[in-house]
Amino acid sequence: MSHTSDSHFDVIVIGAGAVAENVADRIVQGGLTAVVVESELVGGDCSYWACMPSKTLIRSGMALRAAKRLGGAAEAVTGELDVAAVLARRNSFTHDWDDQSQVDWLDGVGIALVRGHGRLTGIREVTVTASDDSTTVLTAEYAVVVCTGSDPMLPDIEGLKDAQPWTPREATSAQSAPASLAIIGGGVVAVEMATAYVSFGTEVTILARSGLLQRQEDFAGDLVSTSLRQLGVDIRKASPTAVEKTAAGFAITVDGQVLEVEKLLVATGRVPRSSDIGLEVVGLKAGDWIEVDDTLKAVGSDWLYAAGDVNHRALLTHQGKYQARATGDVIVARALGKPVDDAPWGTHVATADHQAVPQVAFSEPEVASVGLTSTAAREAGFDVRVVDYELGSIAGASLQADGYEGRARMVVDEKRGVIIGVTFVGQDVSELIQAATIAIVGEVPIDRLWHAVPAYPTMNEIWLRLLETYGRPGAIQPGPATSA
Repeated sequence: MSHTSDSHFDVIVIGAGAVAENVADRIVQGGLTAVVVESELVGGDCSYWACMPSKTLIRSGMALRAAKRLGGAAEAVTGELDVAAVLARRNSFTHDWDDQSQVDWLDGVGIALVRGHGRLTGIREVTVTASDDSTTVLTAEYAVVVCTGSDPMLPDIEGLKDAQPWTPREATSAQSAPASLAIIGGGVVAVEMATAYVSFGTEVTILARSGLLQRQEDFAGDLVSTSLRQLGVDIRKASPTAVEKTAAGFAITVDGQVLEVEKLLVATGRVPRSSDIGLEVVGLKAGDWIEVDDTLKAVGSDWLYAAGDVNHRALLTHQGKYQARATGDVIVARALGKPVDDAPWGTHVATADHQAVPQVAFSEPEVASVGLTSTAAREAGFDVRVVDYELGSIAGASLQADGYEGRARMVVDEKRGVIIGVTFVGQDVSELIQAATIAIVGEVPIDRLWHAVPAYPTMNEIWLRLLETYGRPGAIQPGPATSA
């Protein structure tokens, strides 16, 4: 460990979101010193504008609808959603956008904090410009880690930028529900915010040229579309050609007609937050995603690392935190001359980023998936067998809701006899995905999975039904029913 002064540390982390916090924590746990540089709130997007506030906005409406789908509970639920109470609960989760508790955590674990905008200005050197334009030059003994995340992408639509629409930040931090909301995009943010705001009584229109959740199995988008339409969401396969700010809100030209709404949310993807962090110092182009190897080290550098959204491997908080643990641990190992375990699935690599990424869209209904879709698996050259099963046919699901509707899909690599992709769509399926993740990461043979007996009657019975549908070599196949 190097000698630490007010400006010299073993590792500098640019950013102080969830990913950066985890990198720095692993660094100090490994016996080195770390400083994080942050121009906004410590805790980042996940804590204040993404994961936590968005799921808080969604959950109350989903819980109310779940109660209404259950005999006995439905008769007891006679009121409407209290929107003000939902927004107040969301505010409590964000601590009213005050980061003092997270600052206290940094201090408690021994991570230094410098407020301001950090830029690479030399080899293992970061210059921080504070809000009063004063500067602090930080130097690192071993590494600099970029954890700056990503920003919303605004598509090239006439008038859109000047109209200043909502981005996901404004949608998740709003203090009231608009009367009407149009959403451009059909991905996870779009369906989640549609689910939240239609619950608040907002008239919601989704403008998604290619439909919803196109990166998921095809039935996922179909089931979510059907459900959102039943809730009152207007879903149009169309793209706006022009947007104009009006006194009452926004005028959006779609298919030659004008749609007028109070608020407009753009949820069409992300761009790297890397345009002004000094990437030129290491020969990289400002504004680009930072390409890294599996130890999260920037390609072409021996001291720059990048974890989280900015490396474009998997734009998900949990995956970024997974990368962060590998990043912090490998930096410590290299600094102290310890062995580096960089073989696939080793201690110091983020192997799961490639084909074992779990994700959940907290839409109505939920979509939980991990690994490859059937289409992606075939395109990757796998010998694929696809197994589908209706979730509503299992006892555990029928107990969750009367008339439960949902579907499961298992994608099997036939050559190896292992699962490489699983998708669940339905109420409360988010809690099923970890078992699928373990099966994929562990490459558990299908034959062995038969011995992982699901408790009855739970939703996990879906595993038995998927395996039965797949079939078991050497086992007696079910025949006609006979009397005892």
